[in-house]
Amino acid sequence: MADLTDTDWLQPLTERLGQSYFDAVQQFLQTVYASGAVYPARENVFAAYRATPLSQVKVVILGQDPYPNPDQAQGLSFSVPAGMALPKSLVNIYKEYVTDLNQPAPRTGDLHAWAEQGVLLLNTVLTVPAHQANGHAGKIWEPLTDATISLVAQQSQPTVFILWGKPAQKKVPLITGPNNLILQAPHPSPLSAYRGFFGSRPFSQANAFLEANQQQPIRW
Repeated sequence: MADLTDTDWLQPLTERLGQSYFDAVQQFLQTVYASGAVYPARENVFAAYRATPLSQVKVVILGQDPYPNPDQAQGLSFSVPAGMALPKSLVNIYKEYVTDLNQPAPRTGDLHAWAEQGVLLLNTVLTVPAHQANGHAGKIWEPLTDATISLVAQQSQPTVFILWGKPAQKKVPLITGPNNLILQAPHPSPLSAYRGFFGSRPFSQANAFLEANQQQPIRW
């Protein structure tokens, strides 16, 4: 599959899902991108996989679907391009970051620096029609992202799964493997952040687990 070519994700995901599934994905992409505005840009649909090789995944932060507004989505969950105003959920993530790590918030909403250290920033649905949150939910992506979660969980390397909100937490049954830590909290959106997201300390907990398993911590 062209979009995953030259990644170590391609072979194990193809073995799990079959080539016919990926053919259907390509047909879906051709159809939806030809019929209206869809985010992220076509070349960034699989950005999370390209930024974080399977062999290097240490942490998974699971989102729902891309930001549905122009110029925000870049294929990494919660991330926006540098210079873009921060979405409200990311504002709250950074508030918890400051409290948890006792250090200043990152200067940008672009989370590629996390991805390059082994933080898989995965949405459960990889595309969204403009201004229609969850508009592609249930269409085609869930088999791929479920297989991705399961595949990561079964790797030998210690892995932290950070699941914010009920949709992400429904994926817990997929996380079976030898050495995983699951951190659950309410979603960081303004609607739910005060119900337990603030104070959940995901960043320090993830690093404590990695260090206890002789892994390099993430430089959040």
